[in-house]
Amino acid sequence: MRGAEQLNLDLGETDEVISPVESSHPRMEHVAIMKKSWGLLPKILSGEKRIESRWSITNRAPFGMVHPGEVIYFKDSGEPVTVRAIVDKVDAFSNLTPERVQQILEEYGEADGLTAESLPDFFERFKNKKYCLLIHLRDPQKIEPFEIDKTGFGTPSAWLCVGDVNKLRK
Repeated sequence: MRGAEQLNLDLGETDEVISPVESSHPRMEHVAIMKKSWGLLPKILSGEKRIESRWSITNRAPFGMVHPGEVIYFKDSGEPVTVRAIVDKVDAFSNLTPERVQQILEEYGEADGLTAESLPDFFERFKNKKYCLLIHLRDPQKIEPFEIDKTGFGTPSAWLCVGDVNKLRK
């Protein structure tokens, strides 16, 4: 990564990678809700998708909330949780420009499960985003399916941060 600089979660005026300083943060578990039509869960399980990316216009969950060693549970929208993986590494980018979005997609797109043919479509989708989180995954596993209750997280939430995922089980 070119000129990566470590910052104390000060998003400042940089488009460089932000590596939050490790602290004594409480361990969290996460539920990532995936767009079913993209068919990403099989790619996570096969190792074809080794990065989960989250793009946004504002600094919101899961930005700054995901740390190495934590667990992410994955589910397709409208379906139960069926996959679990461990966070290996997190790269966070802020103050993105369309040029920087293009660079990130070119550098990490394949590991994010994107094909070269799909990159232009994803560039159009993300070109005006200001934040990007790249969550490097390890040890993906298919797990016994379970339903969750998202009450209190808001209907459109596609990422849930909890101390214990068992508290969300239906």
